[in-house]
Amino acid sequence: MLPPGAINEGPPVTPRPSATVLVVRGRDPWELLLVHRPGGADFAPGAYVFPGGTVHAGDMGWGDEIRMAAVREVFEEVGILLARRGRRFARQADNDRVRSIVESGKTFGEALRELLLEPALDRLVLFARWVTPLPLRRRYDARFFLAHLPAGQEVRSQEGEVTDWMWASPEQALSNPDITLVYATRTVLESVAPDTDAAKLFDRARRLKEVPTVEPKMVRTENGWEISES
Repeated sequence: MLPPGAINEGPPVTPRPSATVLVVRGRDPWELLLVHRPGGADFAPGAYVFPGGTVHAGDMGWGDEIRMAAVREVFEEVGILLARRGRRFARQADNDRVRSIVESGKTFGEALRELLLEPALDRLVLFARWVTPLPLRRRYDARFFLAHLPAGQEVRSQEGEVTDWMWASPEQALSNPDITLVYATRTVLESVAPDTDAAKLFDRARRLKEVPTVEPKMVRTENGWEISES
């Protein structure tokens, strides 16, 4: 069931480009990072989702604004930095320095440049694309990426961005009644659950010749508008 005010009564809304990241920890077995949205969040309030958000102006100029948005949003929400200096991947000390620079008033991109860090866009493996159904007031054109948790880094969620976070296997997230999931999150979890080995999951995603675009349909029922399972 959709919340009140979710349906748009006017012309269709143009989807906003966005990025979502499934951060993977471990190999076999492996877990995913889920974050809990604040109750007043624009998207999926009160639900557990994957870190991510929409493309901002500062994401332009890095070669791939969608992937750059993914790198920035993961850092802003959970403090994980997908970046490198030369051949060395960022460690926790780099994360802390970027956070300090951002808190001083500079942008995420400015912080990376000041510290001679490059976003590791190649570490993001695209495997799915979802477009929010037409009738909804808030619509997103979301690319879903896989990325390994970098060695030497830890989750440091930011107040206001998320209220809680957890590591869970897809099976745990799908079976736990205390974990509220939106339709897209649940469906994506179901799609990755069969891969018990993280290496096989990444290999399967890399072999995709074409990433399918999923646009769920909306149906009106006696209880209101709902997302169709078919």
